[in-house]
Amino acid sequence: MSKRGLVLVVLAALVVAGCGVTRGEDNGLHRLRMMVPNSPGGGYDLTARTAVKIMEDNDITGRVQVFNVLGAGGTVAMARLMNEEGNDDLMMMMGLGVVGAVYTNGSSARVSDATALAKVVEEQEGILVPADSPFRTVNDFVEAWKANPASVTIGGGSSPGGPDHLFPMETARAVGIDARQVNYVAYDGGGDLLTALLGKKIAAGTSGLGEYVDQIESGTVRVLAVSGSERVAGIDAPTLTEAGVDLTFTNWRGVLAPPGISDETRDSMVKVLEELHDTPEWKEALVKNGWSDAFLTGAEFEQFLRDQDQRVSSTLSELGLA
Repeated sequence: MSKRGLVLVVLAALVVAGCGVTRGEDNGLHRLRMMVPNSPGGGYDLTARTAVKIMEDNDITGRVQVFNVLGAGGTVAMARLMNEEGNDDLMMMMGLGVVGAVYTNGSSARVSDATALAKVVEEQEGILVPADSPFRTVNDFVEAWKANPASVTIGGGSSPGGPDHLFPMETARAVGIDARQVNYVAYDGGGDLLTALLGKKIAAGTSGLGEYVDQIESGTVRVLAVSGSERVAGIDAPTLTEAGVDLTFTNWRGVLAPPGISDETRDSMVKVLEELHDTPEWKEALVKNGWSDAFLTGAEFEQFLRDQDQRVSSTLSELGLA
């Protein structure tokens, strides 16, 4: 091969190699994995896969492997995250349910001991009843509940310690009911909860609203109240505070990394999440899925996680579950 030909071959190889460089490599993240602490199709899974697709499509990262680790409401995944101390290629989508699960399952892992990256979304809970329920308003529901707490069965798609469980417990406390008297039945996700609700196995359900958009729009399910500080667009239901119940409650999701990673790696991970947050596609996903923008990083997110640990611990201790 002539010297000129050899130079052309070397240049071509460099061009091909250059085509393989990704934004993720530019910011020091040569590869990334996103762990999801529940089954495919769940809330964490939807949030994680939506975020990863947008990051990949916008060249914020290279290809990101999303994988699910099931078990004990997120406790198994949390233990794995803590055991990967110093690993600089792993993120985990998580939220309030994981905070509660580590307590109710007796785990020593705490979300506040991991590396805090970002809180990404919040989602309101709702008190749901079937269309023909005798409870026409949230006040009807509260009056019957206070009169005989054990007779009003409430279902949720969370195991003890999850948001669907914590929400009715905190609501009970806010209206003067001993939370230990609440008759709560845990179902394996929103589908099973809906079946129980429509089959009159429970008097009311507590859940995130995003899973029931179609049923709410069709009138099959009615929302008596929402848990946030403001009403939810498109849903004809007051907030609890409007109805005279002094409580604001939101489910949330965020991203953690293992403990012990370098400050440089942490900052690079936060940066890709900040870039995700700024994309038009993410803003569209918020609207589509009924999520509220709740982006928070740094010391503020670290303090938020400590506060959530304390809040959940206090509630579950009161119930004898932690």
